[in-house]
Amino acid sequence: MGIAFVSRLRRPLGLLLIPAMLAACSGGMTPPDDIDGAGVSAVTPVMDMGDTGGEPVETAMAVPVRQKKRLPMIDSDEAMGVTQPVQASSGALTVPEGGVNMDEGLGVGRVEGLAEAQANEIAEGNASQVVVDGVGTDMPRQVGEPASIPMSDGGAELGGEGDGYLRVPDKAATRRRQASDGEQVAFLPRMSNPMQMPEAMGGMPASERACRQRLQKLGVKFRDVPRISRGRSCGIEWPVELSGLSGGIQIKPAAQVNCQITEAFARWVKQELVPSTRMRYLSGVSAIHQMSSYSCRTMNSQRGAAMSEHAKGNAIDVGKIVLTSGKAIAIEKKGFFAFREKGLLKSVRGDSCKYFSTVLGPGSDRFHKDHFHFDLRARKSGYRHCSL
Repeated sequence: MGIAFVSRLRRPLGLLLIPAMLAACSGGMTPPDDIDGAGVSAVTPVMDMGDTGGEPVETAMAVPVRQKKRLPMIDSDEAMGVTQPVQASSGALTVPEGGVNMDEGLGVGRVEGLAEAQANEIAEGNASQVVVDGVGTDMPRQVGEPASIPMSDGGAELGGEGDGYLRVPDKAATRRRQASDGEQVAFLPRMSNPMQMPEAMGGMPASERACRQRLQKLGVKFRDVPRISRGRSCGIEWPVELSGLSGGIQIKPAAQVNCQITEAFARWVKQELVPSTRMRYLSGVSAIHQMSSYSCRTMNSQRGAAMSEHAKGNAIDVGKIVLTSGKAIAIEKKGFFAFREKGLLKSVRGDSCKYFSTVLGPGSDRFHKDHFHFDLRARKSGYRHCSL
């Protein structure tokens, strides 16, 4: 019973002591002057049940909150010097006046755009390319002139100052530079030359190519000349200009004939004429003077006669033979005592018939009293006319 009395007495004493304790401790709850509102978030009430087990009593405790500090990022806008947009009271983002200059924040100067650069080039008259203004109108015009581009030692064109680009060199300029420096320049054949074009494209036939290869093996000096055409009756499709034969024999003047008569003439001189002169005069041949090659005329230049083989470059006339000893043998009727000359002319007339289809000379008629006429007239029967 005494214990129960003491328990009832402790409860009122505890209730009286709590306000006294709160009053005594209230002075220590004031925060110091160096702590602002940002350092202390709030005073958090704490529920204290007390020692008596009665109703809970609120007690105030100061709970400090750590200040959140934002560290600048390396690639953040602040690190690059870009001004952050200002947030309006309405919550929308506003762009600073003048815009955000990223180049200035990165330390880069003003960048000139492509269109602006081309406009400046045209305005200054030093455009790197030809510029045409007024496209789509009735009066288009060229604006500015292409700027000259210097050449490097290697032949490549250098770009503008400091651009570091190489441009493809002009072919004509490169060839002129190589020619002036003594360099060898390789040129591809032009396909516009019919003599180098394939036969299917209108080029030289295979038979003509083969004939020219045989001339080269015979040591003939010749060159191809442009096509000769004077109507249906006169002309040479693939003419050559004959200027010399093997052994240094000159043809004076150079004769314009076709390749076939050239080959026959070269074989006759090499295999018949030169051996005959060596046997009779102990001398070779230095020159042959021709009197007619290509000529657009009729036979013997007679009116109403058929066209001559000269009109097709298929004949050649020889008027004089010059030996290496200096002796000149004219093609004409010889006197009674001119035995060696008469023998030479007789052998020429007989041997040449193996190479030509027509051989005429002194004694044949009055038209050939001063020269030999050789041609390759094609006859249906294969007949060869050799006037002996």
